[in-house]
Amino acid sequence: MDIHEYQAKEILSSFGVQVPRGGLAYSPEQAAYRAREIGGNKWIVKAQVHTGGRGKAGGIRVCTDENQVEEEAGDLFGKRLVTNQTGPEGKVIYRVYVEGGVAIQSELYLGFVLDRKSERVMLVASASGGMEIEEISAKKPETIVRCSIEPAVGMQEFQAREVAFQLGLAPALIQQAASTMMGSYKAFKELDATMLEINPLVITEENEIFALDAKMTFDDNALFRHLEISELRDKSQEDPRETQAADRGLNYVGLEGDIGCIVNGAGLAMATMDTIKLAGGEPSNFLDIGGGATPKRVAQAFRLVMSDKNVKAVLVNIFAGINRCDWVAQGIIEAIEKEPLDVPLIVRLAGTNVDEGRKILAESGLSIIHATTLAEAAQRAVTASQNSAKHNVRLVAS
Repeated sequence: MDIHEYQAKEILSSFGVQVPRGGLAYSPEQAAYRAREIGGNKWIVKAQVHTGGRGKAGGIRVCTDENQVEEEAGDLFGKRLVTNQTGPEGKVIYRVYVEGGVAIQSELYLGFVLDRKSERVMLVASASGGMEIEEISAKKPETIVRCSIEPAVGMQEFQAREVAFQLGLAPALIQQAASTMMGSYKAFKELDATMLEINPLVITEENEIFALDAKMTFDDNALFRHLEISELRDKSQEDPRETQAADRGLNYVGLEGDIGCIVNGAGLAMATMDTIKLAGGEPSNFLDIGGGATPKRVAQAFRLVMSDKNVKAVLVNIFAGINRCDWVAQGIIEAIEKEPLDVPLIVRLAGTNVDEGRKILAESGLSIIHATTLAEAAQRAVTASQNSAKHNVRLVAS
């Protein structure tokens, strides 16, 4: 789960990380009021959307008077911000964060990420702040500092000081930088985050260190331990299909292909998508209905997949263990009876009660393309989607 910049800054501030003074606004007038509250003669108006690259897309505005704050905020509200991370659909701006300007001397990059390969939390830092980490890695790899954190003892003060020295900071800033790193790590660990990024982490002309921007992502599976974090979720920033799936206990990720996938088990779902790709097709989604899917759950999965207007064929691939093929078959029939499909349906069943499941489908009278192996199912799905696409083209042409 992602959260907004202002929310991440509130969290970091509670763990001792310095952030510039700022306030949230839901209208242009409120943005101007926030500027008066903050004081000074320079303010930054920032669109609050779940994406990076806001500055390049025009989502961050520098203002030098209160009237300008109101004007720039008014221009941002309701605007659809398109960045290289959002795709062409972009994200609509419903709130802005007004922050007091600081005199920047230099910029750093600081991040914490869960490195699944080493099974450690990895601190990543660079003296080249303000750039995306991918850009830093490509253009200035020599500036990247990494520090692997032993989970049994957590991050130690000496590690934070070593990173600060490696970044080339002045001796007077070492302890302040170390405290910032320790506070950030503590927030990351205690709140079950999977990613924390401060970019840029700035050194001001007064030799103070501030988190000028912040991003945090949390482990969905750990949110039950942190209700205060769960309440920060902003569904308006999420793919509606993924939100609908999560609210119904389904694991769904929307993609850009045209073959809808309904599969039980994350590993089998990944294998199904790979096999579709090998057969020359493109999956429209990742969808794991789980190990104990009832007919109702299968029907919900069908409705979710068909909510994507790009889908030209649906592939159901079930290898039943805890699950049962007859349950899945009943769910398929229930879904199609309520909402008839207008695209080809390919079904491959294997495992528990497979004969019963196949019998139920055979006696249903539904138009189903059957397959016995994954490779066969994927090939038939690709062929069906291609034929379906050609058919749609002819309809439009006529």
